[in-house]
Amino acid sequence: MEKNRKISPGRPKGSISYEPKPAIAFGAVVRARRLEMGISQEGLSSMASVERSHMGKIERGEHLPNLVLILRLAQALEIRPGVLVDATEDLMGN
Repeated sequence: MEKNRKISPGRPKGSISYEPKPAIAFGAVVRARRLEMGISQEGLSSMASVERSHMGKIERGEHLPNLVLILRLAQALEIRPGVLVDATEDLMGN
């Protein structure tokens, strides 16, 4: 190991911490279900205990939620979490 190597915290500049393809597909699935139910983005974010701005990032595919958030979204959308995941996978073409 190099002794003079500088260690920088965090991830390298320009890297992302998620894969965009599943994030975009998951967001589209959530948005479609929300609109199908006639719920506003603000309403869904309130029901799932998520900040409205964060909900927007999820729907735009800018953030891929963790398992806890997926479970809360599924409950608010009155759908099983597996259905959200399956629909995401279908949309990705897998």
